[in-house]
Amino acid sequence: MNPIRWRWFGALFALALVALPAGARAEDRVGAHFGVVFPLVTRVNGTSTTISDEFNVGFPTGITIKTGGRFAFDLELVPLIHGHGKNVDLTVHPGVLYSLGGPWTAGVRAAFDVNAKSYGFTPLLNLGFPQANGTTLFTELVLPVRFQRDAADRGQTAVTVGLHFGWAF
Repeated sequence: MNPIRWRWFGALFALALVALPAGARAEDRVGAHFGVVFPLVTRVNGTSTTISDEFNVGFPTGITIKTGGRFAFDLELVPLIHGHGKNVDLTVHPGVLYSLGGPWTAGVRAAFDVNAKSYGFTPLLNLGFPQANGTTLFTELVLPVRFQRDAADRGQTAVTVGLHFGWAF
């Protein structure tokens, strides 16, 4: 290469170094999780359905953006497999998490069920078990509340108690 190209290369390299944010540490701000959720009991219109009546299982997968304080934003996608009919639903589940200190976290998520006449929110209480490798195993008590339309297009509310087990990294 001729000397002029070396100077341009050096100038661009120096400019790139100056333009890079010095304090950015994405690995401390962004996390992810994967898990399995079991709806244990659901109550709709005075009727309760348990996990033994209809076995459903979901696989929540999410990304978390930490603010540096006690709050975090979390976006979760939850495919839910229904035991009867082998149908699969997808819930888009954005939410806010708040560290209660120690291993405890509380939060609430909005819930939008794709291709269903259903939306709502999900309060949660999370207990984490930090591991030596920097990841966390966790269990979470979830209380999904869904406002939905039945087959006759009448409004109804479903409340579920579920357990979510997962791995955060």
